Amino acid sequence: MHSPITLEALHILDAIDRRGSFAAAANELNRAPSSLSYQIQKLEQDLDIMIFDRSGHKANFTEAGKLILESGRAILNATDKLVNDATILANGWELDIALAYDGIVPVETFFPLVDALGNVSKTRVRLQEEILAGCWESLATDRADLLVCPKTDSLPHDVKSETIGQMSMVWVAATNHYIHKRKGVFDEQARQKFRVIAIADTAIEQPAISVNILHKQPRLTVTNFDAKCRALIDGLGIGTIPKQVAEKYMKQERLKIIDGSQETTTDIIMAWRRNKIGEAKSWCIQYLKKHWKLM
Repeated sequence: MHSPITLEALHILDAIDRRGSFAAAANELNRAPSSLSYQIQKLEQDLDIMIFDRSGHKANFTEAGKLILESGRAILNATDKLVNDATILANGWELDIALAYDGIVPVETFFPLVDALGNVSKTRVRLQEEILAGCWESLATDRADLLVCPKTDSLPHDVKSETIGQMSMVWVAATNHYIHKRKGVFDEQARQKFRVIAIADTAIEQPAISVNILHKQPRLTVTNFDAKCRALIDGLGIGTIPKQVAEKYMKQERLKIIDGSQETTTDIIMAWRRNKIGEAKSWCIQYLKKHWKLM
């Protein structure tokens, strides 16, 4: 069944409502007022409803007219989005790209990338924090198009990766935490006496991974890296965080590196699935190769 309501008619109704009169709407649309009146009257006849109440000095929308106006605006917005999305696709750029990153990487590290991508594409970007096995699951299940995380021993066969930097991890606790009064080496036996602050693995299907957590050690698990830092600062336990993050809190005298602990260095990689590559993903890969810098 052919609907008498056209996009042109919806644009006319929208203009009349915004401008307040047929004459002002006609001026905006570069049409004669009589042309608009004729089209609205024809629409009313075809629908067999009154869109405007003409009993007063000024034509006002009826309740049915208001319904068509509001629903019509939703249709116009959806149409604009459709045209915009089709234009993006026609130019070879993805509509959306999801960049997943391990929680130990500060989110602001990716802000320059988002800003630079916006200068060459209208691709919408989603930055999502993942933890441990959740990083790789996000790539495997297409929750993410591109992943930045610590290097792993083995990669899925359909994944390509490149090392883009390094990160040093240090053991810390709140400045006034009683661990700083201890004597002797900081080995596993010493560590397991203190509560460790962990971040929950974001994997849904894959087995969760834990790092630097001993079997019988007391534990507090939080949902993201920011919460881990707050728990450490509040003296709730010990844990590892990136050295550059630790240095910021050490300057504020809120955290202190645990005496006798070992600093560890890990490679940071970006990874993506070989069979799924678009203009935006390719651009992001090249950008990270050239401009990677931890914030």
